[in-house]
Amino acid sequence: MAQSNSQFCFCTAAFGDKYVRLAQLLAADLRQFAPNQPFLILTDLPERFRDHANVIAVQHWCRGVQAYHERRFALQQALRLADAVMYLDADVRICAPVPALTFAPGLTARSCGELRKHWQEQFERPNPSASSQRKKQIIEAMARKVDVDLYAPDVKFINEFLFVVTAQAGREQEFLRLWGELAIYADTLGLHQHPTYAMALAAVKSGFPVHHSEMAGLDFFDDRIETIRIRKGQSTPDAKAHYFREQSQIEQAPKTRVGRLRRVGSRRISLAYHRLRVRLIAALFPALLIDYQPRVGQNQRSTALPSS
Repeated sequence: MAQSNSQFCFCTAAFGDKYVRLAQLLAADLRQFAPNQPFLILTDLPERFRDHANVIAVQHWCRGVQAYHERRFALQQALRLADAVMYLDADVRICAPVPALTFAPGLTARSCGELRKHWQEQFERPNPSASSQRKKQIIEAMARKVDVDLYAPDVKFINEFLFVVTAQAGREQEFLRLWGELAIYADTLGLHQHPTYAMALAAVKSGFPVHHSEMAGLDFFDDRIETIRIRKGQSTPDAKAHYFREQSQIEQAPKTRVGRLRRVGSRRISLAYHRLRVRLIAALFPALLIDYQPRVGQNQRSTALPSS
């Protein structure tokens, strides 16, 4: 049975100044265009959302090497508010009133298809690079870990920038748990991005169905999608130019060579530290990385999340 958006909320994950500022823009959009739905944000800076009345900010430190898989914890928390939860990347914008939407139990993605087609395009081309071969080996190891055939038609490639998780008698929790196990396993092997692979494998292993939906009437902005639309003649450069400008103002890199070098150096040091941290904790106390409860930021409505 599909869930209507009367039992529906939004969530995202936003870490660091850049993504917090982007999430603030998204929060303002949702306050305007979905005023009756709460917006849960998993973040290291919950105090930055103090003035956003529709936001429930949950304080969090990243369990993984990078933040790509942390969205599973945002979903975990948001499912305590509603049976259907839409995850939006922090840099997505909502451009018009959100229509009444219905979702079947399981994971509903606006963009998804068979993983085997994506696999052939990405990893079975002539003369693959060393990094591509290594990535392929890690994903194959993830599939072996949960005994899933990567070429099976029910294994989906999910574009994870916008999707909905709808409760299915607790199966959604098993999906999130397996996603977490695969995320940390991939981290220990050196693959820190691309959560779609862990999501796809966890969904099949847990029996959590994956559906495709265009989500008709949902008017959103994503810079990558909008660029493709413009190239295909489905949109014009002026249609959502102000969204491009606002995002660019936040995301622009340091202009000086010294600033760029400092940024690159800081990222490398941070990546090395977090790789070591995750490998040590995964070996000694793996539950700390997979199963835990974040806490609601003190500036937010602490009673907004029901107790577990």
